[in-house]
Amino acid sequence: MRAHESEFRERGAALAAISLGDRNYARMFREETGITFPLLIDERREAYAVAGLGVANLLHILRRDNLKSRKRARAAGHQQHKLGRNPFQLGGSFVFGPGNLDCFAHVSETFGDNATPATLLTALLEFEIFTDKK
Repeated sequence: MRAHESEFRERGAALAAISLGDRNYARMFREETGITFPLLIDERREAYAVAGLGVANLLHILRRDNLKSRKRARAAGHQQHKLGRNPFQLGGSFVFGPGNLDCFAHVSETFGDNATPATLLTALLEFEIFTDKK
């Protein structure tokens, strides 16, 4: 997402991430990834529960789709960062609009199952067209 942050800003959007770890983990993650957008801390996983995000298990590591995601990430130069407090917590990607409007939701089914920046940008464009905001 860091590489696409300017595209989101050009569309009038702001990015934020939520971390499971404590302040120290969040600081290390920010330093390793170079993200400049807000990194919120949710040590008790309350936001994850509210969003209905799942938890994986050891068998997810062996899934074919997870293997493909790992290979794709390595080929793009990404690497595993330090494991957080709950390495099996699955994530999600969301686009929210003004007035508590849920524009898009992607709930990860396994590790590496993430909405692409292009998908999220498309959701923003569809929101703009739907609300006639440009």
